[in-house]
Amino acid sequence: MTVQTWTDLGSSVADLQEFHAVAVSEGDADAISAVDTEGQGIEAHVAKLRFQLALSGPYDRSAVILAVHASEGGTESQDWAEMVLRMYTRWAEKRGCDAEVLDVTVGDEAGIKNATLQITGDYAYGYARSERGGHRLVRISPFDGQQRRHTSFALVEAMPVVEHDLDVVINPDDVEMDVYRASGAGGQHVNKTSSAVRLTHKPSGIVVTCQNERSQTQNREVAMKILKSRLLDRRLAEVEAEQRRLRGEPMTAGFGNSIRSYVLHPYNLVKDNRTSFETSNTQGVLDGDLDAFMEAWLEQQIEA
Repeated sequence: MTVQTWTDLGSSVADLQEFHAVAVSEGDADAISAVDTEGQGIEAHVAKLRFQLALSGPYDRSAVILAVHASEGGTESQDWAEMVLRMYTRWAEKRGCDAEVLDVTVGDEAGIKNATLQITGDYAYGYARSERGGHRLVRISPFDGQQRRHTSFALVEAMPVVEHDLDVVINPDDVEMDVYRASGAGGQHVNKTSSAVRLTHKPSGIVVTCQNERSQTQNREVAMKILKSRLLDRRLAEVEAEQRRLRGEPMTAGFGNSIRSYVLHPYNLVKDNRTSFETSNTQGVLDGDLDAFMEAWLEQQIEA
């Protein structure tokens, strides 16, 4: 968005106002109707330009790494975490983005304990950063023989993919690497060699893993990319926290402070607790229809 864009828009509005005044003075109904139609087009264009302000951050056009974690709660929460992972994979597919699971730890009986997903596409991070926080599910548990209602939580992290080494500099001496045998599906090679990689960044305590690539070298490269993204995300979170502190906004964290609730029983409703946007089309949301929720949050950031 440039100054020229707004200058041209101002000129169009001025011309339209002049044309409208002439049409009114001459009583030309057709001309007045044409002015109204063109005015609606300008309003829509302004709304589009205004929304772009919410996607003007330095990393908004970057790819995104989403980390999904099951909360304590065993199989029920692990199943919900897998549903959340699928939700974002389907969202990426609907937007024409590439989605790749970089790392996953399967659950003991079903679902996943955690997973790392990279989504590559225009403004992937700009949109997906709205998903940070706890996601709460209420449903009749398929794992409860007594058909009782359960509440489960999953935590979602969103981190921009670091494209340039200048964004985050890591001292090799600060990183400790461990290798181990990959778990889960992956074929004979993956299961019988120590190809999985765990990186520990000693100054921050951040630990990342990768086991989905076929070689130890590839897994280390991917793990390092995830580590850089986590360090950058931490830096951005510190800046955001300071801005919120200066604005006097309350800062909360943890699974209990969920950003969104997905209720499948006794009624169907998905509601964002930050924007109050909601829909009864729960299946559509779980199938990746998330744009309306993301855009409502982004609109809110413009007004903040």
